[in-house]
Amino acid sequence: MQANSRNHQTASDNLLHIASDLVSPDIKDGSAADPVVTHKPVAFHSHSESTMAMNASPTAVARYLDDHREWFHRCAAPMQVDVIGADSYNLKIGTFGAFGYDVEPCIGLELLPQEAGIYRIQTVPLPDTPFLGYEVDFQAVLELFERDYHGQATTAVAWELDLTVLIQFPGFIHALPKGLVQNTGDRLISRIVRQVSHRLTRKVQEDFHNSLGLPYPPKALRHGRNA
Repeated sequence: MQANSRNHQTASDNLLHIASDLVSPDIKDGSAADPVVTHKPVAFHSHSESTMAMNASPTAVARYLDDHREWFHRCAAPMQVDVIGADSYNLKIGTFGAFGYDVEPCIGLELLPQEAGIYRIQTVPLPDTPFLGYEVDFQAVLELFERDYHGQATTAVAWELDLTVLIQFPGFIHALPKGLVQNTGDRLISRIVRQVSHRLTRKVQEDFHNSLGLPYPPKALRHGRNA
């Protein structure tokens, strides 16, 4: 069983190296060569949910979240953030590459104003940006729940994220088994989401409590909205 697992991981790793070269040379160079598209984009999906504990009342947490121009840059670091609208940002995830070609995935995110303690984050188009070989649909919901902890008002920020990434692969990728391409892509996206969301959650918690001079929430508050 261990040998089979290693072989499967090797096959997946090889596919990831191939799939990271997402765009044909003509698109990379930004030229207007005649495109020949014979395959539909491949869609990869990820769903995540978790809860972030805050050692303050929902009112205090909402006041902090509403002022995203103040904290979003700090908490997203080391990812680069550029403002593109009143409530929207261009988030540069990082640089990935293979075969001497580097790609820097970007996503436009809009942090919508809250509605009765519910926040939504959605994808928005990036201005003056050509097609980069992929499209991202990012839909997140955050909801504030008040909790009592030994007579003190605290808050659970419950969040859910649905992410879909459509990739226009070059033709040779479609010669690989569809199931392998699909499963590997889904696992890769899920892993990236887990890593980014875990880091962002931790940094928002730290930034919130540090900026208000509050103690970090006890462990009893860090395990779900009903803890």
